[in-house]
Amino acid sequence: MADRDRETTSMETSINNSSAGQALGPNSATDTAIFGQIPGSDPGTDADLYMPVPKKPGTNNESGVETAEEAVEPAEPDVNELCRDMFDKMAVFLQGELTATCEDYKLVENMNKLTSLKYMEMKDISINISRNLKDLNQKYAGLQPYLDQINQIEEQVTALEQAAYKLDTYSKKLEAKFKKLEKR
Repeated sequence: MADRDRETTSMETSINNSSAGQALGPNSATDTAIFGQIPGSDPGTDADLYMPVPKKPGTNNESGVETAEEAVEPAEPDVNELCRDMFDKMAVFLQGELTATCEDYKLVENMNKLTSLKYMEMKDISINISRNLKDLNQKYAGLQPYLDQINQIEEQVTALEQAAYKLDTYSKKLEAKFKKLEKR
């Protein structure tokens, strides 16, 4: 710190000792002490590219000369740090997307399993229905001769009924004739 104060004091003394109208040359040691050199510039040809080196506040010397405050540039963010942060956030985002996709696939898989179970139950039910239908068809085939006999008996009963009606009608006619003959 003491070296810095001495360096600042010697620079201010150099400035005070130079005449106001005299331009400082680009090759003087005082110039490079007072003005910073832009990296890559040639001090012998590019005198316009020099810029004053700002001084830190609080480095005023006792002679009453005021020093300029150091211009504080906003700290340039470290590109590597920003890239790392971006990749971390992108990784979290992609991880979330992949997790959501995996959950969707698990849901679809569970739905497929449940659907498969339902179809298996329906298959079992249809197999049972088919088996019962075959049993009923076999029983119906076994009962068919009896049903045919019932149909024949029904036909015979119908024919017998017709005959009974005819007989009843004939008997009524006979009765009417008999009553006619009795009256004579």
